[in-house]
Amino acid sequence: MPFHDGTVDVTDDGGTMSTDDAQYTTFLDMADAFPPHVAVAMMQRLGVPAPTVEAIVEKHDAETQKILTLEEPPAAYGRENAQAWYTGPQPKDHNWPAFKVSLKKKLPAAAVDVIDQSSDKVVAMLDHPATLKFRSRGLVIGHVQSGKTSNFTAVIGKAADRGYRMFIVLSGIHNALRSQTQNRLIKDLVDLNPTLWHQITKPEHDFVPPANAASLLSSKDQKLLLVVKKNGPVLKKLKKWLKGAQEHLGNCPTLIIDDEADQATVATKVINPLIADIIEALPRSCYLGYTATPFANLLIDPGSEKDFYPKDFILSLHRGIDYQGPEELFGREPLDGEDPATLPGGKDLIREVPDGEVELLRPAKGQINDFVPEVTPTFRRAVLWFWLATAARKARGQADVHSSMLVHAHSNTKVHDSFKEPLRTLQKGIATALSAGDAALRDELRELWNKEATKVAPSPGTPTVSVDEVLSLLPAVVDETKIVMDHYRSNDRLDYSNGPVTVIAVGGNTLSRGLTLEGLVVSFFVRSADVYDTLLQMGRWFGYRPGYEDLPRIYLPRELRRWFAHLATVEAELRREIDRLLVEHKTPLELAPRIRCHPQMRITAPSKMGKNVKAAAAYGGRLVETRYFQTRPEAEALERMGVNAGAVGALLSAATAAGTDQGEMAPAGRRLWRDVPVDGVRAFIRTYRFTAQSTDLVANLMEQYIDRRNKVGDLHTWNVAVVGNDPDAAEHRIKLVDGLEVGTVTRSRLGPTKGDPVADIKTLTGSRDSSIDLVVPPGTKTSRSALNRLRRDQLPRTGLVLLYPIDPQSEPVDPKTEENIDGRAPLKAPGEAPDDVVWGVAFVFPDPSVGEDSVVEYNYVQADLSRVFPASTEDEDAEADVVSFLNEDQDTEAPAA
Repeated sequence: MPFHDGTVDVTDDGGTMSTDDAQYTTFLDMADAFPPHVAVAMMQRLGVPAPTVEAIVEKHDAETQKILTLEEPPAAYGRENAQAWYTGPQPKDHNWPAFKVSLKKKLPAAAVDVIDQSSDKVVAMLDHPATLKFRSRGLVIGHVQSGKTSNFTAVIGKAADRGYRMFIVLSGIHNALRSQTQNRLIKDLVDLNPTLWHQITKPEHDFVPPANAASLLSSKDQKLLLVVKKNGPVLKKLKKWLKGAQEHLGNCPTLIIDDEADQATVATKVINPLIADIIEALPRSCYLGYTATPFANLLIDPGSEKDFYPKDFILSLHRGIDYQGPEELFGREPLDGEDPATLPGGKDLIREVPDGEVELLRPAKGQINDFVPEVTPTFRRAVLWFWLATAARKARGQADVHSSMLVHAHSNTKVHDSFKEPLRTLQKGIATALSAGDAALRDELRELWNKEATKVAPSPGTPTVSVDEVLSLLPAVVDETKIVMDHYRSNDRLDYSNGPVTVIAVGGNTLSRGLTLEGLVVSFFVRSADVYDTLLQMGRWFGYRPGYEDLPRIYLPRELRRWFAHLATVEAELRREIDRLLVEHKTPLELAPRIRCHPQMRITAPSKMGKNVKAAAAYGGRLVETRYFQTRPEAEALERMGVNAGAVGALLSAATAAGTDQGEMAPAGRRLWRDVPVDGVRAFIRTYRFTAQSTDLVANLMEQYIDRRNKVGDLHTWNVAVVGNDPDAAEHRIKLVDGLEVGTVTRSRLGPTKGDPVADIKTLTGSRDSSIDLVVPPGTKTSRSALNRLRRDQLPRTGLVLLYPIDPQSEPVDPKTEENIDGRAPLKAPGEAPDDVVWGVAFVFPDPSVGEDSVVEYNYVQADLSRVFPASTEDEDAEADVVSFLNEDQDTEAPAA
């Protein structure tokens, strides 16, 4: 479009636009072919008046900044001198508008807006495609099964509309995921604009070097799409092809999308160098990683040019409100400053696989070849519930949708195949019994439905179905079910492309990374794994379940359930720290979020840990409390109760002897001693027996932390409080030192118990308990952060120990309504003598009064930024804190229990 001196221009549709609008549109056309500063210079040379150029530049800057400063998703941007260039989609675009129309047919408008906005910001982080030379690296952090593919599809479409020409999607390590990703990109991009795209890879085959490299790479008429496995031979072919086409790559800006960027890419001997060589062969390229488990990506060496630390930008995608993630399903511990009462306890969708059954479903080490799984009672219930839930979905009107069950017992393909006959035998037996009208089976199914169907409330507007409706549809559901062994040696793989399927899929690694199990209803997971990212990625049950949020069930051994609850805390803590650092405008090279460790699990494969350093534990300014209590076996639980009672008695004796008794506190049943010497607290920590599940309460770590604080003058004295109830109003009361009598408190466990010998009470302390030794002005908020500020002002060098005498039975009854509390069960700890109680304890640590470096304890790790920001000579001793890990290429299966 030429420049004009008149006041109006006529548009193609007969409308009018001002001259300024027309000239700005012309500028945007130029800014597609050239970076903005070049487009401005061209306008000046063409004689556009200076005030007009100035107005255009001002408008362009405003539009680019509008995208870069979007609150969602938060981003860290490391290139201070990079020129902002992306102003969003334009009317002339083809790829994004077509994909947006497609999205609107299957997603709510609000969800499409989120994809639109977040992909805008990702594209704004990329280099302008006309920049003469660039090699940038970025990372997008999503959530497991939360729509990352839709986001990077939108990014590809928008980048293609702005001038990127070649798109290389590194899609996992398995053919199934690569094919699934290629099919989705065909559907969402290629088929919507077929004349604009050329597919170098196809759904049926991976990369095969095309003969016409010159014409493909030189033509500006078509975009090139390659969906490639992270596989050595495949990547070598791609590398060789690109090396042989160097003369044609200078004008081919390329976007590399690394799906599951923490898998295979990081710290592998073959894949990592090959991807680095491919990037090196492309003079104009941006490497963009996507992952839901960024542990490895954030722990690799930021100073290494051969690794893929996201030095240029990081974005953190937020999930939709209907997303069912780790904390929604498993619950989690409160983070600093959070009110425990506001946290979800986990939906009642998790079912326990008893330890005695696990050994019948997963082979012990060395027994793989001869292993034949049993259809245990829990496994049978899981399969029956899958069929009932599938029938319920059909009764609700979801007849033309996929319905899947996942069975994941081991990584070995022989174990997968061993499930085929037991499952087919079960299917045939149930089908025959249903056909014969077997009364016992119908009673079993009816009982299972009545027990499970009310556990979780369906979303508003979900049609109500009766058990009779469900049972009437059940025979057809059982008959149509396919049983598929999905692994790399199998010819019968998951296939959702030929209409709705009902399928029980047995697999391992091929089902644990990226691959979507459509309509996943039941997950039966007994695999032994002990790595953070591996476990989270295996959680195919995370995601969205529209119209059947109440029906999914997840069957796990007890220990794995606890591990996932820990991972929910780790993930929430990591994402909060990332978001905080992003909001503080840290660059990626300043972004080293701490990742909480676990005594029984690894964060990621040791080879992926890079050169990371131990990071400070968050004891400073924190309240840590006992949440788990052993209640069985009775003899061991009683012994533990006795030991803990002795520890409490010794601490109270020390408080009485050396502290200052503040007398009974209001309300009655509470008592406070001030200025108790630290030795009594140390002895208590050494004696009290914390459960193994209390990962924050590790005696030696707390003692070491107190030691460090003592050396700088902190925590030499403590305040000690007993937090009980009014003895005159309590059913159960105990006597303490000096005739002090208090009533016990009630702390019921999360239910149902399912025979778990360790009770989880979720939270011990009340919202104001930690203020017992503070002067709280009227009207002061009782949030943890507010009380922490008060402690920093009033008692900056004094710790607090809170002791809770818990009623061993602790029936879950609301004292106001006298009704049972949903989701809770009695504690039922052993105890017959009048003074038998379960002692809970909480420690309140004030913020350090000196630098954090003087008081650290190392139960976190973070990336080592020393090569990016070299330490001063005073910091040389910190090199001793580097964590050393064994080198290995990939995650390994943990030994079977």
